Amino acid sequence: MSFIESEERRALRAAVADLGAKYGPDYYVAKARSGQKTGELWTEAGRLGYLGVNVPEEYGGGGGGIGDLAAVCEELAAAGCPLLLMVVSPAICATIIARSGTAEQRERWLPRFADGSVKMAFAITEPDAGSNSHRITTTARRDGDGWLLTGQKTFISGVDEADAVLVVSRTEDQKGNLRPSLFIVPTGVPGFTWTPIEMEIVSPEKQFVCHLDEVRLPYDALVGDEDGGLLQLFAGLNPERIMAAAMGAGIGRLALGKATAYAKDRQVFKTPIGAHQGLAHPLAAAKIELELARLMGQKAAWLYDAGDDAGAGEAANMAKYATAEAAIHCVDQAIQTHGGNGLTTEYGVGMLAGVVRLMRIAPVSREMILNYVAQHSLGLPKSY
Repeated sequence: MSFIESEERRALRAAVADLGAKYGPDYYVAKARSGQKTGELWTEAGRLGYLGVNVPEEYGGGGGGIGDLAAVCEELAAAGCPLLLMVVSPAICATIIARSGTAEQRERWLPRFADGSVKMAFAITEPDAGSNSHRITTTARRDGDGWLLTGQKTFISGVDEADAVLVVSRTEDQKGNLRPSLFIVPTGVPGFTWTPIEMEIVSPEKQFVCHLDEVRLPYDALVGDEDGGLLQLFAGLNPERIMAAAMGAGIGRLALGKATAYAKDRQVFKTPIGAHQGLAHPLAAAKIELELARLMGQKAAWLYDAGDDAGAGEAANMAKYATAEAAIHCVDQAIQTHGGNGLTTEYGVGMLAGVVRLMRIAPVSREMILNYVAQHSLGLPKSY
């Protein structure tokens, strides 16, 4: 592993940054506040191949790894356009289908992931399960030559703009620990409904409670094995954490960029406020923390792309934790640097606070990451 990205990766970052600058934070916030979607940006990113950089070349993708997709995600976030569905659709769903899907599923879905013409949501969280996935009660039972799927999911992103949802369930005869069964559920299928959750976060992508009431699916809606175990699920969850870290890094960079530009220009006494160590040092510390977190994210992506799932799991959790903390520090210090202006709509800093604060909770909470590190990295007794 090199600490310096390849020339190809750097070129990818530059090209995506140019695309992000074409749209920018004003576009993103206007879409979010008006209840619209960022369809133009998503379509152009797909047409240019950026959404499919991790899809195998034989299916029209770029043939790269999760590190390439994370770079796309980070650069768009740094340009003020953090696309949450990038974490879900091409990272989780496309990865799971590429690894565990049938030949027919790969042929049907992967080319459309590659060009961005399809969006797929991901549903694992349930109201009564929370962080304990083993308590999932969404159940699939065989019915003739197909399946009937019943249950409820919550905090599912982007269902209203998705073509399908990859649903994590258990089969009817499963008891005890979860051996997940994954199903592709088209959003228009009878029995599948969703209700929006009102959120205090400025984002075009909304959250939903999903209801599955005897949803009838063909047998080939099943992805992978009927009792595929956790490996096929973690094939998507490790990229989810890597992508969340990349998005957090991008938002942290955006906040620091706004703060430093303001600190160079704003003058209250005889010099720009950035000359005062009371502001300069906290910004410098936030920069250091962010760069350290980005390195862990790049390590996690490298391990995952090298096929080291266990090593990637540890690094991805650490990267997500570190980046969330660093991004929160960056945004908080950016607000402080702006003073009262930090909470105005004009400067676009205050609205970032809710987004980065969410990173301590989702897609996996900081407490569950600490549980993981305590148990798996330090060898301490399991606490839950």
